[in-house]
Amino acid sequence: MKNREKVLKRISVTAGIVVAVAALIAFNKISSSRGKVVVYAEAEKDLFEISVSNSGELIAEKSIEIKGPQMAQGRTMGDRGGGHNNMRFMDLKIQDIVAEGTIVKEGDYIAQLDRSQFDNSLKDEREKLKKEVETLEMKLLDSAVVLTNLRDEIKNQTYTVEEAAITLEQSKFEPPATIRKAQIDLDKQRRTLEQKIKAYALRVAQVTAEINNQKLHVSVGETTVNDLEDYLAQFTVKAPANGMVIYKRERNGTKRKAGSNINPWDLTIATLPDLSSMLSKMYVNEIEIARIMKNQNVRISVDAFPEKSFTGSVFSIANIGEQLPNSDAKMFEVLIKVDGSDPALRPSMTTSNKIIIETFADVISIPTECVNAGTDSIPFVYLKNHTKQIVVLGKSNEKFVIVEKGLKPGSQVFIIPPENPDDFRLSGEELIPEVRQKSLILNY
Repeated sequence: MKNREKVLKRISVTAGIVVAVAALIAFNKISSSRGKVVVYAEAEKDLFEISVSNSGELIAEKSIEIKGPQMAQGRTMGDRGGGHNNMRFMDLKIQDIVAEGTIVKEGDYIAQLDRSQFDNSLKDEREKLKKEVETLEMKLLDSAVVLTNLRDEIKNQTYTVEEAAITLEQSKFEPPATIRKAQIDLDKQRRTLEQKIKAYALRVAQVTAEINNQKLHVSVGETTVNDLEDYLAQFTVKAPANGMVIYKRERNGTKRKAGSNINPWDLTIATLPDLSSMLSKMYVNEIEIARIMKNQNVRISVDAFPEKSFTGSVFSIANIGEQLPNSDAKMFEVLIKVDGSDPALRPSMTTSNKIIIETFADVISIPTECVNAGTDSIPFVYLKNHTKQIVVLGKSNEKFVIVEKGLKPGSQVFIIPPENPDDFRLSGEELIPEVRQKSLILNY
């Protein structure tokens, strides 16, 4: 019994050693083969596209702007030599605004602008207007009193002239000296009457000018108050039409919202886009922009709806590039018009745009990393059949290149050079003159 247990024990130990050795051999084989993984690409004959791709953002082709307060043309904001005329050049702060995406009807509330500093100005202008009106009333009262007194003086002087005339008439039987004295007194009283009449006329002109000037002050004050009241009434912004509220986007990409400022040269707070016609705004770098042409076809996908696909065409191309954040190259804005309409599409949605530059039907292509070149710049590929094949290349896109000559459809091509390239047989030497000729044409 004991001998039997010893035999079984020896068998189990031996089996364990055999398994361990087998595992070690297998591990060594796997380890040694890891550095020799070979991946091939197949030369395919199919439709070949050259395109420019980049992400974009949906915007409406047409939209109604929701603007902040604007002064009517010709208004002066009650400019009294400077004053509140500068208000038209002040920034305005958005105090409150409805949520972006809110559906509104014409006349609905959109936003409230901060009017605190303008309320104080309106209060000051009303106080000034009140004082100007009081001054006008006082001038009218004073002028009435003064002119009444002057008219009384003229009337009294008229009586004095009549009395002097009577005295002269009664002195005709008196000595010449007495008559002469009466004549002199009458002339004097007449001159005094003429002077009072002239003085009255001058005083009337003076009073009229003063009153008209004061009326002008009152009119300017009324205009200022009315302007400010009309201006402040616009601080409660209403929807100019039916639609969906989309916040105005600044040039730096941020959106105007509660707490943002709007300036007098760009009073747009938000927009009401026409969702029946959408554009995708994308940017193309300065290296590729020369290949973009108007009306080129575009394939569009929307991140929010990966199951859907859309088509479009290049709508417009910017003439001047921009320096965008996180970009070393100048970028040109390209607008793409989306074909048709879809109620699911909304402004600010992210799109993936592929502008089709050129298409080639039934051409052979391979991944660009399959192509190699020696010191003579002659392109070649390594085939699975151990052939080093010279190829004539055509146009390329981001990942693939057209092979005009040298390969057949279905050829298996090394993606990375093999470990023993010297063992490969050179083929296609007759294509070298054509490759060089093509290179000369391209360089010319």
